[in-house]
Amino acid sequence: MGAQFSQFFPPKPTFTGADVEAQDGKVFLITGGASGIGYELAKILYGKNARVYIAGRSEENARQAIRDIRSAVPTTGGSLEFLQLDLADLGSIKASVDAFKERESKLDILWNNAGVSQPPLGSVSKQGIELQLATNCLGPFLLTQLLVPLLEAASSANGSGLPGSVRVVWTSSQMVELSAPSQGLVMSEVRAPPRDKARNYVNSKTGNVFLASEFARRTGSPRSIISVCQNPGAAATKLFRHTPWLNYVAFPLLHKASLAALTALYAGLSKDITPDLNGCYVVPWGRIHENLRADLVEAMNPEGEGGSGRAKEFWDFCAEMTRDYC
Repeated sequence: MGAQFSQFFPPKPTFTGADVEAQDGKVFLITGGASGIGYELAKILYGKNARVYIAGRSEENARQAIRDIRSAVPTTGGSLEFLQLDLADLGSIKASVDAFKERESKLDILWNNAGVSQPPLGSVSKQGIELQLATNCLGPFLLTQLLVPLLEAASSANGSGLPGSVRVVWTSSQMVELSAPSQGLVMSEVRAPPRDKARNYVNSKTGNVFLASEFARRTGSPRSIISVCQNPGAAATKLFRHTPWLNYVAFPLLHKASLAALTALYAGLSKDITPDLNGCYVVPWGRIHENLRADLVEAMNPEGEGGSGRAKEFWDFCAEMTRDYC
């Protein structure tokens, strides 16, 4: 229980923007970067001279975020760009990636930050898929798969640089450890989501834990892409726009988005995360979680290696659901 308590009330962060060296020449993409945690992360990276893409549905919101960051943060070489991206429309994601490829030949870090929590019952994606599963899992899965060539290009371009500096960061939630069933997912619920908004949210966030683990398992060599999952911490952001009452009920547990952004920053840039920690889980405000629930660890291991293979099963489901949109 101590591990859960420390996620509700994290210790003081030890890795902040002040610990990040200049990121000249680095290309970063943050989904949902126009507000909340993604916005605060973009501010830090822009100030470190990175080329930062804010990806999202609303160009108006992204352009306003870019103006606000530029006016607030001094930089000698950073840049901010908008990328049109709708994770709830699988049919549009390849076009977004193609547009990105026209502007960039590599991608150093992808933060799968965007998400939706407990929208009205019956909310579905463009393809008629339960909205949380589509936005939180299937969209990021497809986006990541399509961006792998650019991530690999960044890994090759880094040459003798720090191994493991090219990363994909997936976003989960502490609710997984608190609420997910044994083995994390009941696959029948994934294929036929129940009429339970909270359960579907937890399922989608468990899915992100599994996708991060499976991506790590499939990335291969020591200088390959590092896959990290994070619980950024409970923050007062627009994630709760469909459940405004949570801002009142959970007020003592909600922190500033700028603090939660430090979890994401650590997951993406901390040198603590080396290739041998590929697939690790990061908790607020930037710590490697060493006590993940035992049944979740079992679910992430393949059947031939003492696990249940549930993570692989979910990965295969995502591959099946997105194969027509690659």
